[in-house]
Amino acid sequence: MIHDLIIVGGGPAGVAAGVYAARKKIRTVFVTYDWGGQSIVSPDIQNWIGDKSISGEQLAEKLKDHLLSYKGDFLEIKEGAKAERVDKIDQGFKVKLEEGAELEGKTILVATGAHRRKLVASGAEEFEQKGITYCATCDGPLFGGKDVVVIGGGNAGFETALQLLAYAKSVTLLHHREAFKADKITVDKVLSDPKMKAITAASTVRVEGDNFVKSLTYKEVKTGEEHTIPTEGVFVEIGLIPTTEFVKGLVELNSYGSIKVNPRTQATSLSGIWAAGDCADGLYHQNNIAAGDAVKALEDIYLYLHLKQ
Repeated sequence: MIHDLIIVGGGPAGVAAGVYAARKKIRTVFVTYDWGGQSIVSPDIQNWIGDKSISGEQLAEKLKDHLLSYKGDFLEIKEGAKAERVDKIDQGFKVKLEEGAELEGKTILVATGAHRRKLVASGAEEFEQKGITYCATCDGPLFGGKDVVVIGGGNAGFETALQLLAYAKSVTLLHHREAFKADKITVDKVLSDPKMKAITAASTVRVEGDNFVKSLTYKEVKTGEEHTIPTEGVFVEIGLIPTTEFVKGLVELNSYGSIKVNPRTQATSLSGIWAAGDCADGLYHQNNIAAGDAVKALEDIYLYLHLKQ
């Protein structure tokens, strides 16, 4: 059987598209390994529209429950499955799953998101979500009046620092190189705040605490000398890795591995494939943006299936 649409990914983007596809009676198979996307690890999300406060686990359950309510003649759900490869075929596309099964669809929406590049340091895994966080927008307000550290010297790191300056007592940014990757205007603006401090050529060695982070130790790259900073929050902004390996060579990717899309429609370089959420090359990445972009893609997919072919 060839489906009208194959959606790959179980975060806000994939689920939003799945709901719209089912309501439009597009014959869809929905493939996801798990639910919720990157926010699953966040204990308190305060910017998901419609919920003043919700945990990542609760959000994942609500997304899952919403989509399952549409399961039926027009929506098939394959949970616990990962896409291994996508191939172009005469009728559309073939998606091979890691367990060996193959699915065929006229169109595909890639909504597999991205995963954060994790901090490599002693205590980094132990204190994740116990003071170490990868989302300032999600968790920043929880650190009001506290001394916090940002790791990363690109625009994302400085934008995170800028957000945190609205809440935190002080913000210290650590960057492993001597020169920042962020643009000069952003750097100058952030560093002009009296609560802000930046340390370059500094490599994070370990994070310590009891039930929660209490300090971070870094090493000077040139001398090897170690210094310890008291802190209750460590915000890591050292890059995202888009989950796009299974379409590499099929659609055009940027230098970071994100799928290039038309921002009006979310269409990729190959007719019949769309992408939305953190796997795509949008300028901003948030749950609400991912869901909106996926709905945009779904509307275009509907027209493609009914008018454009």
